[in-house]
Amino acid sequence: MKKLLFTIALGLGLLTANAQIQSFAGPRLGLVYISASPGSTFLNGDMKLDDIFDEGTSDYAEVAKGTLTSLYGWQWESRFADGGNVTGIVEWIALVGGMEKGKFLPSVSSMVGARTASGLEFAIGPNLSLSGFAMVFGMGYNFKSGNLNIPVNIAFVPGRKGTYSQEEESDTEWIGNGPDDQYGTADDIFETTIEKEAYGPIDYNTGSRFSITVGFNLSK
Repeated sequence: MKKLLFTIALGLGLLTANAQIQSFAGPRLGLVYISASPGSTFLNGDMKLDDIFDEGTSDYAEVAKGTLTSLYGWQWESRFADGGNVTGIVEWIALVGGMEKGKFLPSVSSMVGARTASGLEFAIGPNLSLSGFAMVFGMGYNFKSGNLNIPVNIAFVPGRKGTYSQEEESDTEWIGNGPDDQYGTADDIFETTIEKEAYGPIDYNTGSRFSITVGFNLSK
């Protein structure tokens, strides 16, 4: 019985060691390009959706610009299947962009995929950012230098179409003095006028994102 327990413990230890060797969890650095969208203009410090009404266009992409920004974050991962030369993996990636621009643009992804013994991998899963939920598609390859793993990954998050409109504006107008017949006192009479005038709709995209990240991980 003791030999059986020892054998099981040894086997689990070897599997754990093998999982650590195959894991590329660790820090991530990279770049992401965000196409013309509210997210890109947030990073550029440009106009908001409301400002488009003054531009005389209904297409946000005609006046907005894409942007390139840095990425910093961390990847966690685990294995759920081992087919010898192919391993099933689940990855969780948390990234922050825009820091060099003084902005904070976070995103979190959960991806399921497969990794081969050569270090090639493919994965897909949901992504959550300030633009909302989307799907992320990724692939990567691990470059080795001695005991150092250098996983390089590229990912694509397609944008979604949307429309925005502004339906009304309000204005407060001074009507006259109050009972004390003095201007500028608390009993002055004001009137609020609401103009129900429609603007838009404006077509926009949440922004497609193309990213490349590089990680660092020591084999054990």
